[in-house]
Parts: sequence; C-alpha cells; structure tokens
Amino acid sequence: MLKIRSSEITPEHIYLSRRKFMIGIGSAAVGALALAACDGMPGAPAASAAEPVELATAKLPDLPAVLNHSEPTAGATTDELGDGLNTFEQITHYNNYYEFSVDKESVAPLSQGFNTLPWNIEVTGLVNQPKTFAFEDILKQFTQEERIYRLRCVEAWSMVIPWVGFSVGDLLKQVEPKAEAKYVQFTSVMRPEEMPGQSGRSFIEWPYVEGLRIDEAMNPLATFATGMYGKPLEPANGAPFRLVTPWKYGFKSIKGIVKIELTDTMPESTWMKAAPNEYGFYANVNPEVNHPRWSQATERRIGELGRRDTLKFNGYEEEVASLYAGMDLRENF
Repeated sequence: MLKIRSSEITPEHIYLSRRKFMIGIGSAAVGALALAACDGMPGAPAASAAEPVELATAKLPDLPAVLNHSEPTAGATTDELGDGLNTFEQITHYNNYYEFSVDKESVAPLSQGFNTLPWNIEVTGLVNQPKTFAFEDILKQFTQEERIYRLRCVEAWSMVIPWVGFSVGDLLKQVEPKAEAKYVQFTSVMRPEEMPGQSGRSFIEWPYVEGLRIDEAMNPLATFATGMYGKPLEPANGAPFRLVTPWKYGFKSIKGIVKIELTDTMPESTWMKAAPNEYGFYANVNPEVNHPRWSQATERRIGELGRRDTLKFNGYEEEVASLYAGMDLRENF
C-alpha cells in the first residue's frame, strides 16, 4: 500500500510548523470544473492590475484569521521543490472555466454573482452508506489543512498554489465503498442562468463530468479543496468545493462538485466526449507524450518569461507512479 508522509505533501519546513486547522465555517462561491483544454497555446499573460474580485453573493464567514493572507507569508513561500508560490491575484484572475467564459481573464468578473449557498454534495452509487453533505458540514467534519501543489495545465502553463482542503479518501471512507466499486465519477453544477457559458451553443456537453480510478482517488495527494491562500475559494477557482489532482493535467481537477458517484465502469469524462483523440481518461502529466497540437516537454510558469522542463507526473512520480505499474502511459493518456 502506498504511504505518503505529510512532509511530502507540503514542504518539510512548512509541515513541521504547520497548524492543522478546522474551518468552523468557510466559503461561499462556486465556479465549476477545472477545464484546461482549449484551442491552441495561450499567450503569455501579464499579471492583472485589477483588484481581486470581491464575492457579490452571500457567503459564510472567512477562514481563521491566522491564515487570511493574499500573498506568501514567512514559512510558506515555496513548494517542496523550492519554486515560489504564484500570487493570489495571478491564481484568481487566470482561469479556464468554460461555464463562464473561454477567455481566462473574463472568468473572475463574470463569476462574481454566482450563488453558492446553499450547497450540497450527493455521494451515491456503489456505497453502503450513501450521503448528502451540506458544505457547512463538510467544513466541520473534515480537518482542513494547507497543501501546496503545482497545477499543470494541458495547455502547457503552470502555477504553484497553496490550497486548503482534505484528502478525497477521508470522505469516501465515510460512505463505505462496496468491493465492486472501481471508479469515482464527479459531476459539477449545472446552472445556465448564472453561468453564461452553459446557456449558449457549446462544443462542451454540460454538466461537466470527470472521473478517477478508486485507487487514484484514495491516494493521499488527491484533495478536495475548500480554500486557497487561507481564504475561501473564489468563484473563478471552483468554490466552494473542487477536486485537486496535482499529478494530472488541470482539466481532471473538476470544479463546483455537486455529485460523487462510485461505479464499476470507467466514466466517460467531458473532454473524452468532446475530443476523444486528444484527451484520455488518465491525463497524467507526461513530458514524453505530446498533445496532438503541441509539445508537453516544457511548460510556462505563470509570472515567468521563459520555459521550464515538464516533470513526469508533475514532479509527484515517487508518490503516484506505483498506481500505474505495468501500464504503458504513452498509450493510456
């Protein structure tokens, strides 16, 4: 069984001084799905000069003040590889979220009015104890911690993000998966009256759907995120409840989750339906497997001018490679 030390999830010096904290009550804002697959390579974005978008809808109280910061603070300035965190402004104003817009920098303003309360997550399928969790109860039941992960988009840009959340496996254990459950399917919110990208013609089939094998979902790196930079998630980043799978391309990390279903068959995800020749089920970061329209050998870190080499499994090979023993990852994109 794969075991991962907490000190491998975030930098050791951060882990040793980390204060795990309970979010008594937290965010209210939702976007949905981490759509990362769009046409062509993005141009180099300049850091936005706009003020961070303020939530315009009802919200729960902020996270504990000790972690309420919008820039890196002493002791939490890098990931475990020594790479600096992206700023709150960069992370919240450069997003793939097609439910709102295909333009990354338009997502934040267009998502301001998205209503995130109440918010429920139904967990069903091949489980012994199906449940529906109110978001407020999730914050009370599961210990939230800061996890600094790299995000690698399939478009070959990347960020380093200090998420707040908890392991997916902690929630799945509560519903007691049946022995025949092999996969976990995630479905995002469908609300075209508030999400302009869902209301018109689109090559995307809504609602957005993603999936993992159950052993992938139980890996300690797989995270349900409820916050970022010690603050509740912004709508543009998938508030209030999203998936983060840091060893996979960003489109796997679905936003605005409202349903989780355990199944015995592999889910057909949204991008598999939209472009099956370009997007597969696993979508593990692999510099040796190019997208049909561009190379994956290098990436552009947002905020940097040059390019850097892409790391296999986004740098998390030691933690996750055993999940794919015997598989040809060139054939199982």
